[in-house]
Amino acid sequence: MSDATTATLLVSCRDRTGLVAALSDFVFRHGGNILDADQHAERAEGENGLFFMRLRWDLSRFQLDEPAMRAALSALGQRFDLTWELTLDSGRPRVAIFVTYAPHCLYDLLLCAQLGELGGDIVRVVSNHDVLAEVCRHFDVAFTHTPVDPAQRHAAEAMQMALLDDLQVDLIVLARYMQILSPAFVARWPGKIINIHHSFLPAFVGAKPYHQAKERGVKLIGATAHYVTEDLDQGPIIEQDVCRVSHRDDVEDLVQKGRELERQVLTRAVRLHLQRRVLIFRNRTIVFG
Repeated sequence: MSDATTATLLVSCRDRTGLVAALSDFVFRHGGNILDADQHAERAEGENGLFFMRLRWDLSRFQLDEPAMRAALSALGQRFDLTWELTLDSGRPRVAIFVTYAPHCLYDLLLCAQLGELGGDIVRVVSNHDVLAEVCRHFDVAFTHTPVDPAQRHAAEAMQMALLDDLQVDLIVLARYMQILSPAFVARWPGKIINIHHSFLPAFVGAKPYHQAKERGVKLIGATAHYVTEDLDQGPIIEQDVCRVSHRDDVEDLVQKGRELERQVLTRAVRLHLQRRVLIFRNRTIVFG
């Protein structure tokens, strides 16, 4: 049997009669105790209904080991045409954070982890500059400086990928990491890289989006956390938030409010992912409460 104490199952499929009963019966028949069940059904234009579910159960008296669980779920998957993902809490997820210069998101994640509220362990901070090394020393988190020469970008990424493999990282967080990841890097960790950016994109692109926003007289600013895909800033959205601004706010006010939103939104998104509350469906997410 596994050392895990709970299992979490994420399911997506066409909605059909008997599905919830079959999944609940699978847990009951093998001695499990359901701790949390959340489901969502919806109608899609021109399609049959869609069904999404998060099921979490206690494994203390469960009669199947992990291979047997996966075999049984595969049989259910064939019967109901399910797409499913099973996670056992046999170990705390291992997180790596990528940063450049900005410290605000990094500070929030490190503090959240120190307080035991993140749901995973930050095992390394990686940066293309060394300016945030002291922040990591303060939190007693290992820091690795990997300079990224535009002419040698692939070599730098190869070093980073080898490091992440060696650390057995489960999640990569881009906490204002000002580099574009290659398609090969993204493909290595599908659905396991989270990025944060201001919600002005793509309306205000470039180095000074808040200056552009001030010039246009925006009334709302925001931040978006999403999974990274090959299409820049187009991945499935996990979490967003906004705040109102006015003509009384200067550019520095906008930047400060934007930083606050970015750190809050990114930390919430990381926590949701580590709690296995996010199901990726096509290019969107179902986030279970």
